[in-house]
Amino acid sequence: MAMSDTLKAISDPIRRDILEMLKVERKSAGEIAEQFSLTKATVSYHLSQLKKADLITESKYKNFIYYELNVSVFEEVLIWIQSLGGKS
Repeated sequence: MAMSDTLKAISDPIRRDILEMLKVERKSAGEIAEQFSLTKATVSYHLSQLKKADLITESKYKNFIYYELNVSVFEEVLIWIQSLGGKS
């Protein structure tokens, strides 16, 4: 995981909204796109940036691609942020 990719990905409010949606349950690209007044291509771009940062994973089922959070990356980010606080 490149920390710069992760921080860049979560800096965008649309991507944070997508992550919030996926916190509840996995969703297909179409289900995610329905929640935004953006083109499907734009939503696809945001999903690709989240995948590049390893914040989400995808799985295929029949004709659909489903996305879900990659919790282990969030744990790594939290550990890194906590380490910035110094010794307690």
